[in-house]
Amino acid sequence: MGTRNILITGGAGFIGSHVVRLFVEKFRDWHIYNLDSLTYAGNLENLKDIESEGNYTFLKADINDFSQIEKLFKKYNFQKIIHLAAESHVDRSIANPDAFVRTNILGTVNLLNAARGIWGSNVENNLFYHISTDEVYGTLGETGLFTETTPYAPNSPYSASKAGSDHFVRAFGETYNLPYIISNCSNNYGPNQFPEKLIPLFINNIIEKKPLPVYGDGKYTRDWLFVKDHALAIKLLLEKGQNKSTYNIGGFNEWQNIDLIQLLCKIMDAKLNREEGSSASLITCIKDRPGHDKRYAIDASKINKELGWSPTVTFEEGLEQTVEWYLSNQKWMKNVTSGEYENYYNKQYS
Repeated sequence: MGTRNILITGGAGFIGSHVVRLFVEKFRDWHIYNLDSLTYAGNLENLKDIESEGNYTFLKADINDFSQIEKLFKKYNFQKIIHLAAESHVDRSIANPDAFVRTNILGTVNLLNAARGIWGSNVENNLFYHISTDEVYGTLGETGLFTETTPYAPNSPYSASKAGSDHFVRAFGETYNLPYIISNCSNNYGPNQFPEKLIPLFINNIIEKKPLPVYGDGKYTRDWLFVKDHALAIKLLLEKGQNKSTYNIGGFNEWQNIDLIQLLCKIMDAKLNREEGSSASLITCIKDRPGHDKRYAIDASKINKELGWSPTVTFEEGLEQTVEWYLSNQKWMKNVTSGEYENYYNKQYS
């Protein structure tokens, strides 16, 4: 049997780095290629512990450059593709929607075309696995859950671009018989997350005693998923998921933002030996953002019933582990907030 190759796009990002590490450890008879363009959210420091592994290779490339992507597909003949590369921050999508259209829609189509070009009609044992978001479903009222059949109703440029990419993956499956799986996940949290996102941003701000900016009244509800549990779900779906199927992955874990922040403040006060309530005093309500969805909540019963997946940690346990990681890796945070992390590629790979 020749070399079996898995391509993971966006593998230097937050979720991607956890998936890459897990795959390098668990798929020893496969070669794992991590393709990332190293935009601001890509950080190869996240993977320095595995960069010398024999079944791992980093490829610096941009999914928006089709000729570059096509050459890599022809060279390595990837059998499995885990597509995580994306622009993913809602606020940035409001400020610059064009970048989200380019990367999330056109970049995905480039990968689909490259896969179709090398696979042709011989698609047995091949798979295009596209990771998406629960935000494509829009917003929920006080009750109900997103299921795999919930109609799409995206409300931000980010979620609209992810919805578009989902539709293209399905269309290539139906039109060209391209084998695919799509999973839509809830809010991820955990180690290595870029500090524009709520939990690492607030951890850093609490350490530095900076304001904790909360949109509106803070009563926005999100379902939280520990990133390592998400990586395990992705591995399971790659191995056992049904072709041309969609799976929702959630933490069974709804929290209003303000309650989450209060819990985080309490944990941080204890860890930093500060008086209880001192971190909560940093909470500052700011003007709400446009198109802010009130509530997301995922019904993950399909992946649970079909494949036996369920979260391994509670939110309280996961948040405690996350806080511990950031407090133990403050040099990582300083490298990110200072921009020093962007020099890592040149130091290690040039």
